Amino acid sequence: MAILSIKVRLGDRDYSMKVDESEEETLRAAGRLLNEKIKKFKEDYHIEDKQDLLAMIAFDSMVEHMKKQNETENEHALFDAKLTYLNNLITKSLTDS
Repeated sequence: MAILSIKVRLGDRDYSMKVDESEEETLRAAGRLLNEKIKKFKEDYHIEDKQDLLAMIAFDSMVEHMKKQNETENEHALFDAKLTYLNNLITKSLTDS
């Protein structure tokens, strides 16, 4: 993979970084998403201070991450329970034969 030098604009600042070519689009998309959130928080909450905006966005992102993590853990537990149930059915079917 090639290493690219890119600039990503976050808020009102450009940040230079060197990234793997395979990560470029993800990083640019993350930058766009962050800038959209900055705009939304600024409009919705009338926050002007950049540090406050970024702190609120970081907090919001962490809450979203934790919710998704909990959902994933619940899905895994449900999947494991279903697998155990099916395994027990198969075992019972084989031993009854």
